[in-house]
Amino acid sequence: MQVQTYRKALHLHCCSAMSLRQMAKMASVSINTARKIVSVAQANEWDWATIQDMDDRQLKTCFHTVRQQESGKVMPDWVAIHQLMQAKHQTLIQLWDEYRNQLKSAAYSYSQFTYYYREFLSKIDITMRQVHFAGDCVFVDYAGQTIPWFDAVQGKQHEAQLFVGVLGCSNYTFAWASASQKLHDWIEAHNQMFRFFGGVPATVIPDNLKSAVTTPGNDPAINKTYQEQAEHYGCVVVPARVRKPQDKSKAELGVKLATQWVTVPLRRQQFFSLEEINIALAELLEKLNRRSFKRLPGNRFERFQELDKPALKPLPAEPYEYGEWMAAQKVGPDYHVYVLNHAYSVPWRLVGERVEARVSPSAISLFHLSKRVAIHPRDDTPGAATTNPNHRPEAHQAYASRTAHHYLEWAYGLGTATSEVVQAQFHGKADFSISGSKACQQLQHLAKHYGNTRVEAACARALAIQSPTIKSLRSILLHRLDELHRSVHPAATLIPPHANVRGSDYYAGESRHE
Repeated sequence: MQVQTYRKALHLHCCSAMSLRQMAKMASVSINTARKIVSVAQANEWDWATIQDMDDRQLKTCFHTVRQQESGKVMPDWVAIHQLMQAKHQTLIQLWDEYRNQLKSAAYSYSQFTYYYREFLSKIDITMRQVHFAGDCVFVDYAGQTIPWFDAVQGKQHEAQLFVGVLGCSNYTFAWASASQKLHDWIEAHNQMFRFFGGVPATVIPDNLKSAVTTPGNDPAINKTYQEQAEHYGCVVVPARVRKPQDKSKAELGVKLATQWVTVPLRRQQFFSLEEINIALAELLEKLNRRSFKRLPGNRFERFQELDKPALKPLPAEPYEYGEWMAAQKVGPDYHVYVLNHAYSVPWRLVGERVEARVSPSAISLFHLSKRVAIHPRDDTPGAATTNPNHRPEAHQAYASRTAHHYLEWAYGLGTATSEVVQAQFHGKADFSISGSKACQQLQHLAKHYGNTRVEAACARALAIQSPTIKSLRSILLHRLDELHRSVHPAATLIPPHANVRGSDYYAGESRHE
């Protein structure tokens, strides 16, 4: 079994009040496996925060899957079982326990019992009035009808999408206009909805749009960003079944009411921004929630205050920050991975491993085995790199520390001329310039070979001839020019006396022999 299945089942156990049967169905595991997962979690006193702190390998070692196959069993009377299930608070596991006590070894296991019961239900056509408990669930969807608005800057007409959320127990309704139905707006709509409610229900029931469900079906795959938001708020996402409108009847009714009482009046007005739409929408939404029920006493707001609000989970300290997940990639030998054409570092021990990147507006988070291993401020400079020095091996950290400041500290120990030559290597360059560092490394090698005194003298001579390069210094030291105590441009020396050389007195006379 994949470790993500364990995480999904544990998330359902820790963050919802689902029965084992519901949890097993949502996590696509057998009831026995679900029972074992819950047993291990309870034995270890795990909460969701503890599970999040474990990586995939640690989590997987805690579980062992066991499957049992049984035959020669007696099939229950499903008609009688189904009639008993109509009673309030009656659970299937209680009926199975009675069935097992009667038939002993001839009884089916609970997983088989529930399987055959589902098969029986699929052959009958029953419509049941659903009962939603306080704080249990919220139904979310987009309305089909949009709200037009005009962008005066671009000179274009746009259509605002209307997000609708309805609490199952009180029917308290939320609506919010967004630019699109894309993932970013979908996530922000949920942030706005939870803030509007002042709390979080146990379950969110969306339709199967792409922003919520990447792969619909019997085992739907929740969008990873959406799942992360649900974990942040401590709720569970349970998508409605495909082509099963009864699963989201509250959402359908909420969309209908929002269209009638909010969208239609707003479409008769002229708007020039989404902010204007949401301000006007809030006023109409207040009227809708305080509108009296036809068949019940009170209104949506009063029932929300009385039933749903006390049962909602508290909001976290900070709202969820939107982030998109990038496909996993292998860490290169330079312990960096590319995210949106910019390289970010991870600990060097992860070279060759695969990491996932989460991109938010302000930060880049990198994960290995579902555990965060690095976080960097977001930088959209293409081709550049962001490196945490602590991610480098010790040898690389020592090499990276060789900046202009590092070499100047060394040069001051030799003398003023050497420090001026070092400064010349970094002139017009960054303190961590590779070319400047290489030149200073060669200068250190010359000092080690020729001695500090000669190098200081050679630097002084190189500065005097205005050629403070490593090539000039090497030539000066090689030809021992640093040992000649003379100026760079020596004055002409006196010509020594000689019998054949005429002195100045000869030329001072009035006449001379040709």
